[in-house]
Amino acid sequence: MGLKLKNVLPMFVFLLLASTAKAQPAALDVTSAKYGGKPDSDITQALEKAWTDACASTTPSKIVVPKGTFKFVGTTFKGPCKAAIEFQVQGTLQAPVDGSQLPKDDTWIGFDHVDGLTLSGGGTFDGQGAQSWKNNDCNKNRECKSKHINLRFHFLTNSKILDVTSKDSKNFHVNLLKCEKVEIKGFTVSAPKESINTDGIHIGRSTGINIIDTTIGTGDDCISIGDGNKDITVTNVTCGPGHGIAIGSLGRYPEEEPVSGINIKNCTLTDTTNGVRIKTWPASPKDGTASDIHFEDITMVNVGNPILIDQEYCPWNECKKGVPSKVKISNVSFKNIKGTCTDPVAVKLVCTQGMPCENVELSDIDFKYTGNKGPITSVCSNVKPTINRVPQPLACATGAATA
Repeated sequence: MGLKLKNVLPMFVFLLLASTAKAQPAALDVTSAKYGGKPDSDITQALEKAWTDACASTTPSKIVVPKGTFKFVGTTFKGPCKAAIEFQVQGTLQAPVDGSQLPKDDTWIGFDHVDGLTLSGGGTFDGQGAQSWKNNDCNKNRECKSKHINLRFHFLTNSKILDVTSKDSKNFHVNLLKCEKVEIKGFTVSAPKESINTDGIHIGRSTGINIIDTTIGTGDDCISIGDGNKDITVTNVTCGPGHGIAIGSLGRYPEEEPVSGINIKNCTLTDTTNGVRIKTWPASPKDGTASDIHFEDITMVNVGNPILIDQEYCPWNECKKGVPSKVKISNVSFKNIKGTCTDPVAVKLVCTQGMPCENVELSDIDFKYTGNKGPITSVCSNVKPTINRVPQPLACATGAATA
């Protein structure tokens, strides 16, 4: 019996190793002879061919861009595909400096209708956007031609974006639209504060998005959460420079959808123009809602407007500011948010006239003002927040309810 076991065990181990090897996704290296990609040259065709092969495969595949710098004109990788794909970028993909050489739409690299995508590898997507920022007036000119977004994800499901960097995008770094069950972890956004209209991660009409252990420095909102989003979690994100973490802006367009189930937790904001905020436009074309939004365990260092609900958001006077917003805000909490601020108004809750904010809570809030424009204070209107352990100057004394 012992001899039989002795003979069987090596065969069992061999079969186990063989089955494990078969389970590994096939590696499609864009620099292989089949695809012909080379460093310091355009690998657009090589990547498109690799994607076509991976998407057609009935077993999981892995596309590899090895270490090195590669030019990439841009494309949108389209599904649906027959099996999961890992898109592993170890090197750097560079966009053309001249936007006219990019695709005709406003997307440099897109993924559309893909299930089970993993974007990984520790590499960098370099949008080379410095020249575009100088010519970008889209923040105030509605007729402008939109610049290219580094990474656009449309209808992405059951997917992960892990340990890659978006650098110097010409426009938003990441845009997610109508995505479901997507995890963004170990992600980095890198751009100077002078980069115009370069939101780090913008999310629209998506469900079940988790952003974890991510570092964002850019020239606009680190994270912006637009209309139609549900169950969005942001945890352990470092933001700065930038404009903070924002819900909105909301209430500008007639077809907007409700926002609910937003949780922002364990984040640090440094040298940002705003902290955590909800912003809605006056004179909304139709009624809207934003509810169950929670900010907790946030550290702020030299931040302007640390806690803000602004229902009179009207940049560049592009609206009828005297007409109230029609977005109803309810069930919002700001808990354990502390640090230093560069604006004396550390808490500003300006809700809409005729439709007050409901069930707003301020708990364990404390800031030190580092400037010289008077004492630290708070401004609140059309809201009666519940206050727990908040110093009097920050406690929205007018109309506040103490628990």
